Amino acid sequence: MWMIICLLFSSGLATLENDRDFKMCGIWRHGNASRNLKYDLKTGCEKIEISANESTLSIRGSITAKCTRSSSIHLDSNALQNQSNFCVLWEPLLDLLIVEVNGNNHILCEPKGLQGSCCTDLSLGDQENASLYGIVKGSTRGDIIRDDVMETYTFKGGSINCKERFCDDASQKSRGANMIEEVVMKSNTTGHVDLPCAQSTVIEMEEGFTGLNLTLPASVASNMIPSVYLPSCLKSKTNIKSKVVCTYYKEQKLFQVGPSDSTLLGDIVGLSVENEIIQNLPEPVKIRFHHIPLPANCSGRCVSWDTKKDKEVNWKYEGCYTFKINERETECQCYHLTYFAILVQVKPRATVRHLEALTFITAVCCAVSLVSCLVLFYWLCKHRKMKKNQTSLVHRGLVVAIFLLCLFLILTGTIANVGNETVCEMTGALLHYSLLSTLCWMAMEVFHTFLLVRKVFSSRPPWVFYMGGFGLPALLVGILLSIGDIYGKKKIVPSENITGPYHMCWMLDSDKSLLAHYIINIGLLAVVVSSGTVMLFLVVKEIRNRSDWKKINVAFLSIWGLTCLFGTTWGLSFLDFGPFSEATLFLFCIINSLQGFFLMLRYYALERIKKKDDSSSGGSSSGPSKQHMLNTHENS
Repeated sequence: MWMIICLLFSSGLATLENDRDFKMCGIWRHGNASRNLKYDLKTGCEKIEISANESTLSIRGSITAKCTRSSSIHLDSNALQNQSNFCVLWEPLLDLLIVEVNGNNHILCEPKGLQGSCCTDLSLGDQENASLYGIVKGSTRGDIIRDDVMETYTFKGGSINCKERFCDDASQKSRGANMIEEVVMKSNTTGHVDLPCAQSTVIEMEEGFTGLNLTLPASVASNMIPSVYLPSCLKSKTNIKSKVVCTYYKEQKLFQVGPSDSTLLGDIVGLSVENEIIQNLPEPVKIRFHHIPLPANCSGRCVSWDTKKDKEVNWKYEGCYTFKINERETECQCYHLTYFAILVQVKPRATVRHLEALTFITAVCCAVSLVSCLVLFYWLCKHRKMKKNQTSLVHRGLVVAIFLLCLFLILTGTIANVGNETVCEMTGALLHYSLLSTLCWMAMEVFHTFLLVRKVFSSRPPWVFYMGGFGLPALLVGILLSIGDIYGKKKIVPSENITGPYHMCWMLDSDKSLLAHYIINIGLLAVVVSSGTVMLFLVVKEIRNRSDWKKINVAFLSIWGLTCLFGTTWGLSFLDFGPFSEATLFLFCIINSLQGFFLMLRYYALERIKKKDDSSSGGSSSGPSKQHMLNTHENS
């Protein structure tokens, strides 16, 4: 685990020494002759004596759990002014005793696993003075005991359950889980390592390591214990051997909880490799959690602990992917090593009912509109050759915008699943552009119709309409792209299957995206719908006295066609509340996805009515002074 390694190397001996149970230091005043370190260690919990004379520094006593050693070590003669700095370091949990003399470490007792009953809480006992040679400025954990020369310091301890003490200490520290993995790594054992607060498995990866499946140990037999798959890429090519520690934490108090609306689902698994930073793996590690079934309104996702911020709640989703095996099993596939768990959102998430049906309906309707737009564009271009006018120009712009909108609506889901982040960002921007362009061309239709109703027939340059319909949306989308963090892969969660969200390339859920959505999308939609509604009212008022308009089919065609043309059907989005919200949502998807088809149908009906009127009148202009607005749109 890379953060553990960084902590070890950045803090040096200071971090390690702070974890020592006992640290006694001093200055050894000695002669110029050969010097030795003698030790005589036995099991038990009686006392330890640290003494010094002209040529020998002695460590003897009974404080170890398993270590029994007696020998002498010759020390080098590099001493300044007949004195040497030394420290005696004791870690009872590891049964580790180290004597440091002038910066050189001498391990008197090596770790042999984690000890249960051990001798700790060493306190000062008897002392013996010396005249010339001995220990000066003796101290424990930096606190001076005596400044004068002492021959012997004696310390007595008590026997306790070291594992329980260690777990209690770890649970009260922000980096308690790190402490557990460090001490397991230093225990110099392989296989199962048991603590009251965690159970670990230490695996030694050697040359030819091809990966390993294992079930983590637990204090009690259970079918809910996580299993782990370690890929072969964990083994470093530069090291002949390396250790990996897999730890199962049953107690969540070693970790801070997640956000207030979330909770950790039971078990936590920690993975780390000795002296290595593991991230961006080519093959993921796989942790399979067994758990109780989640309520229908809750969702569980794999998370990892961000050890860069020990004092902050920082369970993050990045780097892990969630795969729901069944209602009782969830697999996390992660590309780095740290602590892993499943975070459950206990409050109902924002979900969409009938998402699969709505997606299918939208796709089918958009496909129909795509074909309709192609046919209608051909008709409009043919009509333009016969008689050029601004009405045809505005219609063509709207048809192109609707075509692009339907095209990107069909493609956005596929691109979100197969494309990378950059491709999805650009697709989301294009989808937003086509939506804004559709709304802007509808606004152009409203503006142009207003001129017709008011008998203002002066021609406008085509670039005015192009700038309003295509230019303004391009400007707005360009500004949002320059701001950044607006477009990307958006997740829409169906209420029927909260673990299988629908992905699309659209605007993200960030604060900047939401602000842009409400200001640009909702603002422009409100302008188009309100102005279109007013324009529809004016047009109907203008032509309501026409005799042939009183026919039911003509009236329906007039109102329906103008409603789609002026974008008032988009106003259904403002009615998505209350008991009719689901029906409104389906209507919104169907009507607006079929706008290309409805416009083609309207144009075809207009042509039929026009031909019928021409044939009945014999080509004479016997119509009323104020033309039907449907015909006016085609013959300005």
